[in-house]
Amino acid sequence: MLFWSLALGIASVANMNQQTHFGYETVSTHEKKNRVMGVFSSVASKYDIMNDAMSAGMHRLWKKHMMARSSMRSGGIGLDVAAGSGDIAIGLLKKIRAHETGEGRMVLTDLNGPMLAEGARRVVDEGYLPGTADCIQSDGTQLPFADESFDSVTIAFGIRNFVDVDAGLAEFYRVLKPGGQMMCLEFSKPVLPLLDVIYDAYSFNVIPALGEWITGDRDSYQYLVESIRRFPDQYRFERMIQQAGFELVRHENMTGGVVALHRGYKL
Repeated sequence: MLFWSLALGIASVANMNQQTHFGYETVSTHEKKNRVMGVFSSVASKYDIMNDAMSAGMHRLWKKHMMARSSMRSGGIGLDVAAGSGDIAIGLLKKIRAHETGEGRMVLTDLNGPMLAEGARRVVDEGYLPGTADCIQSDGTQLPFADESFDSVTIAFGIRNFVDVDAGLAEFYRVLKPGGQMMCLEFSKPVLPLLDVIYDAYSFNVIPALGEWITGDRDSYQYLVESIRRFPDQYRFERMIQQAGFELVRHENMTGGVVALHRGYKL
């Protein structure tokens, strides 16, 4: 037993010391996790305001399109990972409970406490009570839910902040019921001519400046811009989703590929 405990301890330390990236920096996985927590704790109270400013309100249209593509139906149970301020969960609840007989439940989870608190506040403001919308703080790569618990797993603009994206996808697959749908909305690579040049100029020059003006935190938004550039493009990420076990995997480009909606199913 002592040997086994020591082995587990050594493995845990080794995992903490593995190298990954934080924007354009190379850091340990432990440091990235802490620094990502710091980023979102810093901007939680103004997260939605900043999203509106950065995207000129486009993020609302991207999320609306995602929710329209959702297979969630009345009576379903959905999990929204990296739930942030709760807009995806609230939108899906409105969709599945649109009629008087409509039923359904959403679970919101986020590693970051201040962000999850914003989501909890918003779902309560919308009139959803525990049992209909539940908020549980957890790591998306180590979800505290039983196998095959959910009809749907969604994540919007969160997976690129994971220390281990493959582990996150494996967890999404594990907690989905057979026939369940996984949807991931994420920034991607522009596919229209010259759009990449315009997008780069805007991202690196305007977004950090907006972050400093609105939230007083330029560095967090500099990281977010860099994290977008480090994330796999549409086709590489699609292959990662397939490797996690999902089938019928596809993606849709939006705004010329600035954003992509990825879908897959557990069959």
